[in-house]
Amino acid sequence: MRIAVRAAGMNPADVKGFAAGAGKDPAVLPKVIGLEVAGVVDAVGEGAGFAVGDEVLAYQVRGGYSSRITVPAGDVFRKPAGMSFPEAANLLLTGVTAADMLQVTGVISGDTIVVHGASGAVGVSLLQQARLLGARVVGTASERNFDLVRSFGAIPVRYGDGLAERLREVAPQRYVAALDTAGTDEAADVSLDLVPDRRRIVTIANFARARRDGFLAVGGTTPESRDFRNRARRPLLELAAAGDLKVPVGRTFALDEAPAAVEALIGGHGTGKLALTV
Repeated sequence: MRIAVRAAGMNPADVKGFAAGAGKDPAVLPKVIGLEVAGVVDAVGEGAGFAVGDEVLAYQVRGGYSSRITVPAGDVFRKPAGMSFPEAANLLLTGVTAADMLQVTGVISGDTIVVHGASGAVGVSLLQQARLLGARVVGTASERNFDLVRSFGAIPVRYGDGLAERLREVAPQRYVAALDTAGTDEAADVSLDLVPDRRRIVTIANFARARRDGFLAVGGTTPESRDFRNRARRPLLELAAAGDLKVPVGRTFALDEAPAAVEALIGGHGTGKLALTV
């Protein structure tokens, strides 16, 4: 089916192939960018289960930074009515990543866990999903983002020197899992210090430390994670439709402002997701 794009989600994965320090292989050019979109069906094949005019979102796709995109019907879902197009376009990549981290570490009701990088996009989804599981969540963040972390039911703790001691102060009982979205050595060191079972420490951003120190790392390209993340899409959409999973959007750009939007994505843009709008 073809979707008239109203918003394209923006994720760090979009720019890994051409950001500073990445290999610039001319053989891959032109490079299509954008893994998730939200918009309106404007052409559809028979039996797809959608009609022209339906508001939808799609993930995983290729080339989402566009005004129209043709995608398999199996990757298309009805947009939750309460979400804007920029919110819906940023829901699933971060959502399935967070869900994957929670399932590999076995987080359940009553667990006390720490989320490193709690104010980032995956971190915010982790805060919400972990609370829905009944876990007690402590999140590391800069002080300017403490209110955001609190708004999703977590206890914020400032990262930096003395982090392990501050985390022990707010949760004297044992942390049973650590989920790292920040990728810093500090996050790895503190997680290893606080969590006795390395099978319950996971990162999405520090694969070298995971290999060296024997804890988990997950990414969407591994078969196990890919299969789980595909299954997780519909439950996450149900949570979003019920108002239980929100996507803070920090800034939107018009499609013809994509170069500036990518610069903001690469350079760090504060809290909230970025989206291109059409």
